[in-house]
Amino acid sequence: MKILVAGVGNVLRGDDAFGVEVANFLLARQNPPEVSVVETGIAGIQLVQDLQDGFDAVIVVDTVDRDREPGTVMTIDYDVIDVHELDHNTKYDLLADMHLATPERSLMVARAIGVLPPIVRMVGVQPVDADTMHLGMSDVVEAAVEVAVAEVDRCVASLLAEATT
Repeated sequence: MKILVAGVGNVLRGDDAFGVEVANFLLARQNPPEVSVVETGIAGIQLVQDLQDGFDAVIVVDTVDRDREPGTVMTIDYDVIDVHELDHNTKYDLLADMHLATPERSLMVARAIGVLPPIVRMVGVQPVDADTMHLGMSDVVEAAVEVAVAEVDRCVASLLAEATT
C-alpha cells in the first residue's frame, strides 16, 4: 500500500495555512516507508503531478467549512466528481483555470486522467478565518495541528492494517 499525504493551503490567508503546517510537521519526522508526504501549498496541479507516481490512497489535509466549532478536526471520505459525466459548460467552469485549483478540482483532474487512487480522504479543520489575507493561524486552528497529525497517523495505520488483511 502506497499512501500520499498532501498538505494544501495558502500561508498568506490565516487559517488556510493549516494543511501546509500539518505537512511541514509530518515532513520533519520519520514516517512509515509506505507514506509519502508533500506540501503543495496552493499549487493544485502539483497534487495531480504527485499522484502520477501511483498511490493506493491519498489523504488531503486542508481547511474545510462544515459549520462546526472552529478548530474541529474531521476526517471526510471524498466523493470525487467524474468530469466525463459533466456537460461541456459545467466542465469548463470547473476546470478552465487550474491556477485557481482547489483540492476538489485537482482530484477531479486526477480522476479524469486516471491517476486518482481508489481511496481519497481529507483530514480537515473548521477554520475561524481562511479568507482574510494575514500571516498566522488562529489559536484554535494552530492547536488543531497536533490533533490533525494524530488523525493522519490513525488514518495511515488503519489503511496499512486493512492492506495486510
